[in-house]
Amino acid sequence: MEKKDQLIKRLDSILNKFNLIKKKEELNSLEKLTYEQNFWVDHQNSASILKQISTIKKQIDDLEFMQLLLMDSKFDDLEKMIEGYEISMFLSGKYDIGPAILAIHAGQGGTEAMDWTSMLYRMYTRYFEKVNFKYSIVDKVLGEEAGIKSVTMNVEGDFAYGYLKCESGVHRLVRQSPFNANNLRQTSFALVEVLPVLQEHDIAIKEDEIEWQFFRSGGKGGQNVNKVSTAVRLKHKPTAIVVSCQQERRQEQNRETALKILRGKLWALEEEKRSKQIDSLKTAKMASWGMQIRSYVLHPYKLVKDLRTGHEETNAEGVLDGGIAKFIEAYLKHSNK
Repeated sequence: MEKKDQLIKRLDSILNKFNLIKKKEELNSLEKLTYEQNFWVDHQNSASILKQISTIKKQIDDLEFMQLLLMDSKFDDLEKMIEGYEISMFLSGKYDIGPAILAIHAGQGGTEAMDWTSMLYRMYTRYFEKVNFKYSIVDKVLGEEAGIKSVTMNVEGDFAYGYLKCESGVHRLVRQSPFNANNLRQTSFALVEVLPVLQEHDIAIKEDEIEWQFFRSGGKGGQNVNKVSTAVRLKHKPTAIVVSCQQERRQEQNRETALKILRGKLWALEEEKRSKQIDSLKTAKMASWGMQIRSYVLHPYKLVKDLRTGHEETNAEGVLDGGIAKFIEAYLKHSNK
């Protein structure tokens, strides 16, 4: 009986937070928009609204199903659903529900850092597979000898930005170097950026404030694509932010993606100014000690520790294989205390 009482209390908290009546009213308002004559003119806006409708419908179905599980005394199934929703209760930011742009940049450490960047790339893509997030590479620069200098990905899934935003910052690796004959202990850094995907009406970009460069793509598409200048480099003059995109087959698609990333960077810049945490986000900065968020030690012992929440895991291989969900959950709970 005690477990039932606890579940009732936890479910009541979720129902109060999400408010079924308001959810249904919100769904009704959004569905009315789809019947307007000009709804399909702005494809980005219509796609965003349809995504919101789909997400709210799922929330309503889940909340009603949880009530049914309680009535049927299926407490184990109910507890699993409650745990998931207790985490999602912390995702109330304006852009949390939407997609994200995730970029990884090699920092101090040369080839070591580039190899570390490729390890983080693998960690995140494995995590995306575990949680059914879809991702596509926007830009990728390989290291001269090994690894990755930088990689930028577009990530789609329910609350992709809400879950991934806590990964922003410097990730530090300590291990025996595979690139050194003496197997010396080596420390490497990589910087992870996570940005929300914004629409044109969210961030205004003036045409005279940007400068375009076009070059031949080194990305997917084969030889025919590489014969024409499909890749783009965009510079925002007021902030000196530079964005590159070369993975799409058409120059127009790369231009749109570059503008999307620029909007995210400009938004992040304004957020940081407001919070007075960091002076600017002009370029992909070299990783430094001051911004560290997580440490991955593989030698002489194995420990992955988040420096903000104190959460740690000794199964370092499991973490690097995409097992970062507990770190994300710990951060969401910590930041909402």
